[in-house]
Amino acid sequence: MDARFLGTAELTEVPPVAVVVDVMRAFTVAAWAFAQGAERIVLAESPDEALALKARHPDWIALKDGPPTPGFDAVNSPGLLRSVDLGGRTVVQKTTAGTVGALAVKDASLVLCASFVVAEATARLLRTRGCDSVTFVVTGENGEADEDLACAQYIARRTTGDGTDAAEFLRRAGRSRAAAELTQGVRRGVHPDDVALCLELDRFPFAMAAAQEGSLMVLRPCAVPSPIDEASN
Repeated sequence: MDARFLGTAELTEVPPVAVVVDVMRAFTVAAWAFAQGAERIVLAESPDEALALKARHPDWIALKDGPPTPGFDAVNSPGLLRSVDLGGRTVVQKTTAGTVGALAVKDASLVLCASFVVAEATARLLRTRGCDSVTFVVTGENGEADEDLACAQYIARRTTGDGTDAAEFLRRAGRSRAAAELTQGVRRGVHPDDVALCLELDRFPFAMAAAQEGSLMVLRPCAVPSPIDEASN
């Protein structure tokens, strides 16, 4: 597999297959939202769009990064979201990096959103689809976030072969600037368990695929073949 690792601003053309990575915290939060029962996640272009969607659909859950904000129901924290019942709900998510990266590649034929908690499922889906060329979008810190690059590199290696040890990739993420800022309280809207939850490898068995549904970019959980089913194909 030909793997490229680019920041959002480095995208000069629409890739055929894109894996958009935001470990701390957008796509860890998204995975937790699905685990808590959310039916779908609408990726919003801006806070104003998120609030407009919420106004039109009062039963939707609006979520953004940063501190609690009037009009929004939740913040971009897996530690805070894991106790929220989202059964059957639509979540509207707007973050600084992750949702921006996903919207930048919305015209790709396959868009997956990923973090460590869905790493193996994402790699397995790429293998199942036989993807020869994959662009990994490193969303944090203008493409320099080491937690996102580490996760992207790990998924790329898992896609092309077995036996990749995750330990060093997780260590890099744990030493990243984002992890330090979350731990030290530099970022707001944070739960003390957020970093540990973001580093929980393969917590969930599904991948997450985003696609246009009408005028909206919508993220949904995507079932993948089990290792036994994959081996038999």
